[in-house]
Amino acid sequence: MATLVLFLGFTLFLQGAFGEIVCKELPVGVCSFSIESSGKRCVLEKYYESNDGAIGFQCKTSEVVVKGMWEMIESDECTNACGVDRNSVGISSDSLLDPKLTAMICSTECYQNCPNIIDLYYNLALGEGVYLPELCNVQRTMPRRRAMSQLLSSGSASSPTNGPITSEEYYVSFVMTVSGIQYEKLFFMAANDD
Repeated sequence: MATLVLFLGFTLFLQGAFGEIVCKELPVGVCSFSIESSGKRCVLEKYYESNDGAIGFQCKTSEVVVKGMWEMIESDECTNACGVDRNSVGISSDSLLDPKLTAMICSTECYQNCPNIIDLYYNLALGEGVYLPELCNVQRTMPRRRAMSQLLSSGSASSPTNGPITSEEYYVSFVMTVSGIQYEKLFFMAANDD
């Protein structure tokens, strides 16, 4: 009996020792959206070969810690449902500017079934001053092309002719700061524009 207990204990120890996920040991194809055993997100990084200048990719451990999740390689079902690219380099909120990606992240298939991806985009959005559940609510209740600009509107601007904006048209200014660089985009929206 003592031998059996010792054997089971040793087996569990070996599973833990050999079953750890270490970002730098992951293949490039499963790096993005993975979480290391330490709870830190894995990130795909680009590097240049010093000898011939060729571009290569490697998986590294980021400083982004995920609370409540560890040792996870995201499933193909979730990457497909959420519309994310496993070959994306770095961790950036830029992708939230893509209305198609935002629609897929806010879809029931992704939002209800893929907590790892939702946690990542929730925190990316929050870093830009946007509350992801509110963004998704706007995404579901408004036409696709308007949701992001409506939610992130910083006010309206006058029309090019300096005339008043009618109820059928409006301008939306979108401002986002990424890595200290400020991006601004001005959208013209017509009420019947779907």
